Amino acid sequence: MEQIRKYFESITALTDSDWLFFSSRLTRQEFPKRHLLLKAGQTENYLSFIEKGIVRFYIPKEENDLTFYFAFANEFVSGYDSFLTQTPPVYHIETLTTAMLWRMSYNDLQEVYRQTEIGNFIGRYAGERLYLDILKRELSLLSDTAEQRYLKLFTEQPRLIQQIPLKYVASYIGITPQALSRIRKRIY
Repeated sequence: MEQIRKYFESITALTDSDWLFFSSRLTRQEFPKRHLLLKAGQTENYLSFIEKGIVRFYIPKEENDLTFYFAFANEFVSGYDSFLTQTPPVYHIETLTTAMLWRMSYNDLQEVYRQTEIGNFIGRYAGERLYLDILKRELSLLSDTAEQRYLKLFTEQPRLIQQIPLKYVASYIGITPQALSRIRKRIY
Protein backbone atom coordinates (compact mmCIF):
# COMPACT_ATOMS: atom_id res chain seq x y z
CA MET A 1 0.00 0.00 0.00
CA GLU A 2 2.96 2.31 0.57
CA GLN A 3 3.68 2.11 -3.19
CA ILE A 4 0.38 3.85 -3.83
CA ARG A 5 1.08 6.61 -1.34
CA LYS A 6 4.53 7.18 -2.85
CA TYR A 7 2.94 7.35 -6.30
CA PHE A 8 0.45 10.00 -5.14
CA GLU A 9 3.10 11.96 -3.28
CA SER A 10 5.21 12.09 -6.43
CA ILE A 11 2.29 14.05 -7.96
CA THR A 12 1.19 16.27 -5.07
CA ALA A 13 1.19 16.68 -1.30
CA LEU A 14 -1.09 14.24 0.48
CA THR A 15 -2.44 14.80 3.99
CA ASP A 16 -2.53 11.93 6.45
CA SER A 17 -6.31 12.26 6.78
CA ASP A 18 -6.82 12.08 2.98
CA TRP A 19 -4.52 9.06 2.81
CA LEU A 20 -6.29 7.28 5.67
CA PHE A 21 -9.68 7.82 4.05
CA PHE A 22 -8.43 6.70 0.63
CA SER A 23 -6.49 3.66 1.90
CA SER A 24 -9.45 2.48 4.01
CA ARG A 25 -11.31 1.92 0.73
CA LEU A 26 -8.63 -0.33 -0.81
CA THR A 27 -8.74 -4.11 -0.93
CA ARG A 28 -5.67 -6.21 -1.77
CA GLN A 29 -6.21 -9.18 -4.10
CA GLU A 30 -3.88 -11.65 -5.80
CA PHE A 31 -4.70 -13.08 -9.23
CA PRO A 32 -3.03 -15.98 -11.05
CA LYS A 33 -1.37 -15.73 -14.43
CA ARG A 34 -3.87 -15.62 -17.34
CA HIS A 35 -6.78 -14.51 -15.12
CA LEU A 36 -9.44 -12.35 -16.79
CA LEU A 37 -9.89 -9.28 -14.60
CA LEU A 38 -12.55 -7.98 -16.96
CA LYS A 39 -14.41 -9.78 -19.73
CA ALA A 40 -15.93 -8.09 -22.76
CA GLY A 41 -19.57 -7.42 -21.99
CA GLN A 42 -19.07 -7.08 -18.21
CA THR A 43 -19.02 -3.64 -16.61
CA GLU A 44 -15.79 -2.57 -14.87
CA ASN A 45 -16.37 -1.90 -11.19
CA TYR A 46 -12.76 -1.42 -10.03
CA LEU A 47 -9.90 0.97 -10.31
CA SER A 48 -6.79 -0.99 -9.37
CA PHE A 49 -3.16 -0.24 -8.58
CA ILE A 50 -0.67 -2.94 -9.57
CA GLU A 51 1.67 -3.81 -6.71
CA LYS A 52 3.28 -6.55 -8.82
CA GLY A 53 2.55 -8.13 -12.16
CA ILE A 54 1.72 -7.29 -15.76
CA VAL A 55 -1.74 -6.81 -17.26
CA ARG A 56 -2.78 -6.86 -20.93
CA PHE A 57 -5.79 -5.24 -22.62
CA TYR A 58 -7.03 -6.90 -25.80
CA ILE A 59 -9.95 -7.31 -28.13
CA PRO A 60 -10.65 -11.04 -28.56
CA LYS A 61 -10.65 -12.24 -32.17
CA GLU A 62 -11.06 -15.74 -33.63
CA GLU A 63 -7.53 -15.92 -35.00
CA ASN A 64 -5.34 -13.28 -33.37
CA ASP A 65 -6.36 -11.11 -30.43
CA LEU A 66 -5.71 -7.39 -30.86
CA THR A 67 -3.56 -6.22 -27.96
CA PHE A 68 -3.77 -2.48 -27.35
CA TYR A 69 -2.41 -1.72 -23.88
CA PHE A 70 -0.18 -3.07 -21.10
CA ALA A 71 0.03 -2.03 -17.46
CA PHE A 72 2.91 -2.81 -15.09
CA ALA A 73 3.75 -2.64 -11.39
CA ASN A 74 3.28 0.84 -9.89
CA GLU A 75 0.60 1.76 -12.42
CA PHE A 76 -3.16 2.00 -12.26
CA VAL A 77 -5.25 -0.40 -14.30
CA SER A 78 -8.93 -0.36 -15.15
CA GLY A 79 -11.30 -0.68 -18.04
CA TYR A 80 -11.51 3.04 -17.45
CA ASP A 81 -14.08 3.86 -20.13
CA SER A 82 -16.35 1.15 -18.74
CA PHE A 83 -15.59 2.28 -15.17
CA LEU A 84 -16.52 5.90 -15.91
CA THR A 85 -19.66 5.18 -17.91
CA GLN A 86 -20.66 2.00 -16.06
CA THR A 87 -21.27 0.31 -19.41
CA PRO A 88 -19.65 -2.90 -20.72
CA PRO A 89 -16.50 -2.72 -22.90
CA VAL A 90 -15.70 -4.76 -26.03
CA TYR A 91 -12.32 -5.89 -24.69
CA HIS A 92 -10.79 -8.16 -22.05
CA ILE A 93 -8.25 -7.32 -19.37
CA GLU A 94 -6.00 -10.25 -18.44
CA THR A 95 -3.06 -10.83 -16.11
CA LEU A 96 0.04 -11.95 -18.03
CA THR A 97 1.79 -12.88 -14.78
CA THR A 98 0.68 -13.48 -11.23
CA ALA A 99 -0.57 -10.08 -10.12
CA MET A 100 -1.12 -8.36 -6.80
CA LEU A 101 -3.66 -5.54 -7.05
CA TRP A 102 -4.98 -2.94 -4.64
CA ARG A 103 -8.59 -2.36 -5.75
CA MET A 104 -11.22 0.28 -5.12
CA SER A 105 -14.82 0.01 -6.24
CA TYR A 106 -16.58 2.63 -8.34
CA ASN A 107 -18.80 3.65 -5.40
CA ASP A 108 -15.84 3.94 -3.03
CA LEU A 109 -13.95 6.13 -5.50
CA GLN A 110 -16.96 8.44 -5.81
CA GLU A 111 -16.91 8.73 -2.02
CA VAL A 112 -13.17 9.55 -2.08
CA TYR A 113 -13.92 12.31 -4.61
CA ARG A 114 -16.62 13.74 -2.34
CA GLN A 115 -14.79 13.42 0.97
CA THR A 116 -11.15 14.33 0.28
CA GLU A 117 -9.42 17.46 -0.89
CA ILE A 118 -7.02 15.63 -3.14
CA GLY A 119 -9.34 13.03 -4.72
CA ASN A 120 -10.47 15.12 -7.68
CA PHE A 121 -6.95 16.32 -8.43
CA ILE A 122 -5.62 12.76 -8.54
CA GLY A 123 -8.57 11.60 -10.65
CA ARG A 124 -8.01 14.38 -13.16
CA TYR A 125 -4.26 13.70 -13.27
CA ALA A 126 -4.82 9.98 -13.89
CA GLY A 127 -7.38 10.68 -16.64
CA GLU A 128 -5.05 13.17 -18.35
CA ARG A 129 -2.12 10.75 -18.27
CA LEU A 130 -4.23 7.96 -19.74
CA TYR A 131 -5.48 10.25 -22.50
CA LEU A 132 -1.95 11.37 -23.41
CA ASP A 133 -0.65 7.77 -23.50
CA ILE A 134 -3.49 6.66 -25.77
CA LEU A 135 -3.15 9.67 -28.08
CA LYS A 136 0.61 9.12 -28.43
CA ARG A 137 0.07 5.47 -29.41
CA GLU A 138 -2.74 6.33 -31.82
CA LEU A 139 -0.62 8.97 -33.57
CA SER A 140 2.26 6.51 -33.83
CA LEU A 141 0.00 3.88 -35.40
CA LEU A 142 -1.13 6.46 -37.96
CA SER A 143 2.22 8.05 -38.80
CA ASP A 144 5.11 5.65 -38.04
CA THR A 145 6.17 2.53 -39.89
CA ALA A 146 6.01 -0.79 -38.05
CA GLU A 147 9.81 -0.72 -37.72
CA GLN A 148 9.72 2.79 -36.26
CA ARG A 149 7.04 1.74 -33.77
CA TYR A 150 9.13 -1.24 -32.71
CA LEU A 151 12.30 0.84 -32.34
CA LYS A 152 10.43 3.44 -30.25
CA LEU A 153 9.59 0.73 -27.74
CA PHE A 154 13.31 0.45 -26.89
CA THR A 155 13.50 4.06 -25.76
CA GLU A 156 9.95 4.85 -24.70
CA GLN A 157 8.74 1.55 -23.23
CA PRO A 158 11.69 -0.83 -22.75
CA ARG A 159 9.64 -2.95 -20.32
CA LEU A 160 7.51 -4.11 -23.24
CA ILE A 161 10.51 -5.50 -25.09
CA GLN A 162 11.97 -7.07 -21.95
CA GLN A 163 8.88 -8.56 -20.32
CA ILE A 164 6.13 -9.13 -22.89
CA PRO A 165 5.94 -12.14 -25.24
CA LEU A 166 6.74 -11.14 -28.82
CA LYS A 167 3.34 -12.21 -30.15
CA TYR A 168 1.73 -9.57 -27.91
CA VAL A 169 4.35 -6.96 -28.83
CA ALA A 170 3.59 -7.60 -32.50
CA SER A 171 -0.13 -7.16 -31.93
CA TYR A 172 0.49 -4.01 -29.87
CA ILE A 173 2.41 -2.33 -32.70
CA GLY A 174 -0.16 -3.49 -35.24
CA ILE A 175 1.66 -6.25 -37.13
CA THR A 176 1.80 -10.03 -37.28
CA PRO A 177 4.41 -12.04 -35.34
CA GLN A 178 5.96 -13.00 -38.71
CA ALA A 179 6.37 -9.33 -39.70
CA LEU A 180 7.96 -8.61 -36.31
CA SER A 181 10.36 -11.49 -36.85
CA ARG A 182 11.44 -9.97 -40.18
CA ILE A 183 11.94 -6.55 -38.56
CA ARG A 184 14.00 -8.08 -35.76
CA LYS A 185 16.20 -9.91 -38.30
CA ARG A 186 16.90 -6.62 -40.13
CA ILE A 187 17.73 -4.78 -36.91
CA TYR A 188 19.92 -7.37 -35.24
